[in-house]
Amino acid sequence: MKDMTKDILAGAAGRRRNGVGDPLGPNSEIGRKLKQYYDELVSDDVPDRFAQLLSQLEQTEPAQKKD
Repeated sequence: MKDMTKDILAGAAGRRRNGVGDPLGPNSEIGRKLKQYYDELVSDDVPDRFAQLLSQLEQTEPAQKKD
């Protein structure tokens, strides 16, 4: 973990020296990792059981609206 933190801080310092401004500074790496995690999570398939439950819910909602 300490090595990763050093790498992140070293990368941010190098970008500042090169004049490439990053609005998030050292937090930009965290942002990139969160975006990567989110993209992977969104692209995962919905488990079959969860899809079945959603289907059942959709079928019961129109019946409840008629009442």
